[in-house]
Amino acid sequence: MLRDLGVRLVLDDFGTGFSSLTYLRRSAVSVLKVDRQFVRRLADDAEAAETVKALLAVAHALDLDTVAEGVETREQAGRLAEMGCRCAQGILFAPPMEAAAIERHLATGRTRPDAEAFGSEGDRA
Repeated sequence: MLRDLGVRLVLDDFGTGFSSLTYLRRSAVSVLKVDRQFVRRLADDAEAAETVKALLAVAHALDLDTVAEGVETREQAGRLAEMGCRCAQGILFAPPMEAAAIERHLATGRTRPDAEAFGSEGDRA
């Protein structure tokens, strides 16, 4: 019903705490956010990398969009892109900022530093 109205709900920090696959199936969630604790350890922890792959596979199977949180390095962005994650947030892209600064930042058209890391040709999102 919410989706029919154009409302998109985002489930933050999935994979931590009391996340439930049943909740994902029964809710109106449209976007699953992969917690930064997994992203942070991608380069040096095979278990974290496998966890991210599994979370992305679950999201894909349930037709959910995904966002990786806390992306700080190009290496992390590249690994996430290889795993099929097409959207990310973190200081690699922009530091936290006030609303007015966000408007100015978005007006520049540069929403990511390395568009190729996420499979596109330009530097626009």
